[in-house]
Amino acid sequence: MANKPGKRRFGSIRKLPSGRFQIRYPGPDGNLRPGETTYEREDMAEQALALVEASLITGNWSDPQRAKVKLDKYATKWIAERIGLRPRTVEIYKGLLRRLIRPYLGNVTLAKLDTAAVREWRATLEAKGVGQSEIAKAYRFLRAVLMTAADDRVIPRNPCRIRGAGEEKPEERPTLPVAKVFELAKLVPKRFLALILLATFASLRWGEVAALRRKDLNLKAGTVSVRQQHVELDTGELLVGPPKSRAGVRTVAFPSAIIPELQEHVDTFVADEDDALIFTGARGGILRRSNFRRAAKWDENTKKIGFPDLHFHDLRHTGNTIAASTGASLRDLMDRMGHDSVRAALIYQHGTAEADRRIANAMDAMINPA
Repeated sequence: MANKPGKRRFGSIRKLPSGRFQIRYPGPDGNLRPGETTYEREDMAEQALALVEASLITGNWSDPQRAKVKLDKYATKWIAERIGLRPRTVEIYKGLLRRLIRPYLGNVTLAKLDTAAVREWRATLEAKGVGQSEIAKAYRFLRAVLMTAADDRVIPRNPCRIRGAGEEKPEERPTLPVAKVFELAKLVPKRFLALILLATFASLRWGEVAALRRKDLNLKAGTVSVRQQHVELDTGELLVGPPKSRAGVRTVAFPSAIIPELQEHVDTFVADEDDALIFTGARGGILRRSNFRRAAKWDENTKKIGFPDLHFHDLRHTGNTIAASTGASLRDLMDRMGHDSVRAALIYQHGTAEADRRIANAMDAMINPA
């Protein structure tokens, strides 16, 4: 049936040879689109056309043709199109897609993904023994992918609407007493003693401390400058680049109590060039996390000090906890730890240097008695 002049201002309805009715309407781009189904009666087609018009007016319309793409294909394309993602982030996203999403939802079209399907997927992962932290990461990744699909009007709304599903509840990590930090530093081979102390009392991540060079360490001022980091991919490839955020580029004051150990380390193990790595393997090469654990007899020595499940990152956690206990402001702590604020990614500000020195001095007061 042809469009009736003066009566239908949006779209058209035609009667097919089968006797059923089909709607056609202009999408936001102006191109005519056929309806997804046909209707037994013309009044049913009229109602469907009115619903399409209303969804376009309210901004709730989504493209039914594009929604036929499968989640696996859409998510893979989503990762490829995220400009500026760090290699490690790309690796994490691909891993979540491969292990936790593709086997369960990969063949589902975006049009058929609803909140019930997402809820069932999470329950399946939990039943299979996947950790809560991993499930939360996978959920956040899926939510980000489908948020783009909703923004691009591929789907009418994001089906990831489960309250609290993206929140991680990690186990409480141990904080070492100051005396235990020094005990561990004395147990590891001498070339790693300063590494343990600096990672702890300057709140450094593994990738940051492994990338430090002679020019980054100022023993007179008692500061270390974080300019880059090492990132190890699951493939074994090692990348050298800037810290994970702009706020990660920073200068951190450390307690003067550890300067003698740092000075001895530099004199004994570090080459004279400004670009010489401060911490290296036994043969002078780049220090990798796995090599460090083996050479430092990490598992054996952490057992000896009474912390058998200690992670290297717990040293940074210990330093952060000590710094927070000094009464430093949240802003000062964020600058010291290299964390972004909610407002902007900030680099280390000279205005916080005095407060940062107070943190280091307060650490001295704890270290000297220990």
